[in-house]
Amino acid sequence: MTDTSASATPSSPGSGAEIDWKAMYAGTETAGTLFERMEMELLELAPDRAVGRIPVKGNTQPAGLLHGGASVVLAETLGSLAAQAHAGPGKKTVGIEVSATHHRGARDGYVTGTATAIHLGRSTASYEIVITDEAGKRVCTARLTCMILS
Repeated sequence: MTDTSASATPSSPGSGAEIDWKAMYAGTETAGTLFERMEMELLELAPDRAVGRIPVKGNTQPAGLLHGGASVVLAETLGSLAAQAHAGPGKKTVGIEVSATHHRGARDGYVTGTATAIHLGRSTASYEIVITDEAGKRVCTARLTCMILS
């Protein structure tokens, strides 16, 4: 997992305790996973927000545009990591619903996804993930719901 910056979020409001969520998952083995194959970079991670990016090159469909499935993989990965941070240690999360609307194509550079929490509950967490190109234009909007398992 590529780590380019630290992100800390209080563990509970007013507790003063900081948890470095990215560090918690920095040691996760990504060899042979889509994370590695798609050259994903995790830029920020917290229970309510995750940011990451992928290169367009190597993640295209035959016409040379970013593959829609690549956008969905980026979106689901970011939302799932944020949901896992929300669930906390000792719990697991699984995606139970994902949807995406593709707005425009991207041919080069990087696309960046930002997952923002829209619901953080005890048994589910939902995120809106906005993927933009290097010019800041929206390429895709996705929504992910994860179930939190004990």
